Amino acid sequence: MHVVTLLKADMFDVEIDGKPASIAQALPDWNQHDRFGLVIDDALGGIGATHLLQIAITSFYDVKPSRRGELTVYPEIYAFHIGKGYGAHAPYDFWPARREIITSRDHREVLDAINDRGITRLAVPDRAPREVVHRPKEVDAALDRIASAFVYDPSGRVSNPDLVISGKDRRTEYNPNSALRPRYTDSRPASVSTAAKPVKELDTSYQEWLRKREHDLTGEERDFVERRRQELRRDGLVTETYRRVGVREALMRLASAGLDRDRAAAV
Repeated sequence: MHVVTLLKADMFDVEIDGKPASIAQALPDWNQHDRFGLVIDDALGGIGATHLLQIAITSFYDVKPSRRGELTVYPEIYAFHIGKGYGAHAPYDFWPARREIITSRDHREVLDAINDRGITRLAVPDRAPREVVHRPKEVDAALDRIASAFVYDPSGRVSNPDLVISGKDRRTEYNPNSALRPRYTDSRPASVSTAAKPVKELDTSYQEWLRKREHDLTGEERDFVERRRQELRRDGLVTETYRRVGVREALMRLASAGLDRDRAAAV
């Protein structure tokens, strides 16, 4: 639960359509029942959506301050790995392990999983839109519930962005660093955490989950993602870009997630 006090809203700058904006404008009408879903189809691809995820986490806690103190609540965030695991994202507090879902590449099962978790804010990788047929009423269920949708790129930068999120505090890079180089042990005493409550890093099931997911990636893939992130850093800080899209477009791009790039473009 380190994100409870690690992240604060004032650690981020937001621009929309080239103008200064707020987190509330990026995630309009956020409420205490919102759930953020991140679709992943590339090696540690979710790192490219770090700041969008992190402003969603701050919104989760800020909308109900008791979540930062008297309650023991992990943020309602869910990662959907398409076709296979792409590296544990649990260091961002996708925890317990049920918050990281590995689906098949069948677009119907992916949307089923998103609907099952009641996702209200959805980020999908920047893949080619594809017309598909989902199971009856699943698209309508998503359209009825999802309030915001975004396109991101695993690199952290999309073409033609309209949303820019910049970290202003080096602690905003703690989570991507932890995902890149997971710690399998934690020397802190069990009573110590940012909220004076036990931390997941001391939970043996968390350490086992990280080890189980270690072989999702090759060493070369992990090195590549680390270099790519480092190239974005200026004085230890990163600026990421996104596109806000309609839910229908997000679902069309979702349909290409996990497919071979050439195949997706040809379908």
